[in-house]
Amino acid sequence: MKKIAVAVMIALLSGCQKPAVEDPDIALKRMADAVHKVVETDRTVYTQMVVNRLTLEDKVIKASEHWKEDKALLLPAQMFRASAERVNEQSPGFSYALISPWAINKKNMPSTEAEIKGVEKLKLDSAQPYYLDEELGGEKYLTAVYADVAVANACIECHNHHKDSPRTDFKKGDMMGAVVVRIKR
Repeated sequence: MKKIAVAVMIALLSGCQKPAVEDPDIALKRMADAVHKVVETDRTVYTQMVVNRLTLEDKVIKASEHWKEDKALLLPAQMFRASAERVNEQSPGFSYALISPWAINKKNMPSTEAEIKGVEKLKLDSAQPYYLDEELGGEKYLTAVYADVAVANACIECHNHHKDSPRTDFKKGDMMGAVVVRIKR
C-alpha cells in the first residue's frame, strides 16, 4: 500500500511541474518582460527619488538636456538612453530603447514597422505589451513594445514646457511613449 501511495504522489507531483522544455516564444516573452520590468523600475526610481525630489521638491539642482554644460542631472530619458547604449554595445542579440510618437528628440520617434504598430496598439490599450517578430539587418528578433507612462511631475513639467515638444497636455499616468525590447531569435 505504501508503494502505491508513493507512486500516486509522484504521478500527481509530476503533473504539477513545468514542462522540461519551455516553448521558445514563451521563454523569449518572459525574458523581454523581465528586462522591461528592470528598466522600468530603474527609470521610475531615478525619476521619482532623484530627479523629481532634487529638482522640484528640494530644488537643489536642475535636470537638463545639456546636463554636462549645465552641471545638472541627466534627464530620465537621457539616463535611459545611456544605459541602453551601453547594453547594446556589450550584449549582441539583445537591446532596448525608448521611443515616442511625441518625442522631443526626433531620433526617438518610432522608426520600424514593429515600433509604429506597437505604439498604435498601445494607444488603444496601454496595459498590454505588444509582441511581434521582426527582421532587422537580416537578423530575426522577438520585439516587445511596452507603454512608457508619466510617473512623476518632472516628466510632465519637462515635456509640457519644452519648446520642441509636439504635445503639451501630459498628465501623471499618461502614456508618453514606449519601451522596445528586442531579443535575437
